[in-house]
Amino acid sequence: MKDGETLTNLLIKIFMKNRNENELKTRERYGKFASIVGICTNILLFIIKFTVGIAFNSISITADAINNLSDSGTSLVTFVGFKLSGKPADSQHPYGHARMEYIAGLIVSFIILFLGLQTGKASIEKIIHPQEASFSIVAVVMLIISILIKGWQFLFYRKIGRTIDSITLLATSVDSRNDIYSTFAVLVSVIITRLTGFNLDGYMGLVVAFLIIITAIGLIKDTINPLLGNAPSKELVDSIYEKILSYNGIIGLHDLIVHNYGAAQYFASVHCEVCAEQDVMVSHDIIDNIERDFLKDYNIHLVIHMDPIVRNDEKTNALKAKVIDIINSISEKISIHDFRVVWGITHSNLIFDVVVPFNFYLSDRELVEHISEKILEIDESYNSIITIDHE
Repeated sequence: MKDGETLTNLLIKIFMKNRNENELKTRERYGKFASIVGICTNILLFIIKFTVGIAFNSISITADAINNLSDSGTSLVTFVGFKLSGKPADSQHPYGHARMEYIAGLIVSFIILFLGLQTGKASIEKIIHPQEASFSIVAVVMLIISILIKGWQFLFYRKIGRTIDSITLLATSVDSRNDIYSTFAVLVSVIITRLTGFNLDGYMGLVVAFLIIITAIGLIKDTINPLLGNAPSKELVDSIYEKILSYNGIIGLHDLIVHNYGAAQYFASVHCEVCAEQDVMVSHDIIDNIERDFLKDYNIHLVIHMDPIVRNDEKTNALKAKVIDIINSISEKISIHDFRVVWGITHSNLIFDVVVPFNFYLSDRELVEHISEKILEIDESYNSIITIDHE
């Protein structure tokens, strides 16, 4: 384990000498570096296994070789993906091209799925029409070497993936780990076939194909999610809340929306509550400072909507407390914000937002009707204007 990490650190030191560039450029260089290493090592493994598989008539070893060839192809696609993702923004793509990394990962996933299906088909044919597979100590040694190389690949991809927070490279590290299991299965089949005389070659080829297909399905899911739009991590959301609330003059915040155009390209919007009695120019200056600081310190393009909150109206505050009690009686999972009242002679409008988790036991319409009925019990002249926000 330590030797693998030492080799990885040595390669990074040799080939990644200039690592003080901007984050997007660094990601591109790390990604291309990892891809080139993957192409070279996987082609080497393919040549070794394919030669052994053909020489000793083993479909499981040949299938494992094809898996390594697919890994080489995926590394090539990953290389192109990182290359394109590093292109700067232009008139047609004002947010840059960083999501090309995800598209490359999706292409890689479908290539793996196709090769898994092809390998499964060949293995089933070998089970139906078995052929004698000869045993050789050379095959055993080559498979052990392959396992060691794949073990190092797993550590290598995982380290680079964590360094640049790359879904594609982390998925590739998982694929390398799965390759260790499949190659080990092939090794076991060769030994068992030798000791018992029972030909497991086709069956182990099918096991390898199954692992390839399962891996491909997982990778497809992992690469589609960021393209569709993942929810931000709890750690990121908590850090944004903590940072914004650290500024004097910010009472609270809500309606935080975070999305990205690549792992290092975040955009966000949020509503920040400020005291309505405070000079609007002072509040605006605070908002400007927060937006600038987030871009400088976190590379997050943040847009803030300023919500003035009346804090010194006892009548409004008392009514708000009653509404909060109603909300808490329904569920502790929901909350309100942006509460204000337009007082009138014949009726008064209570305007506020309710934050509701996904899969809440009441539909949005049912919840609004339920809250409105409860508020009418306080006073029949109260008209509720409620907006539902989902977390």
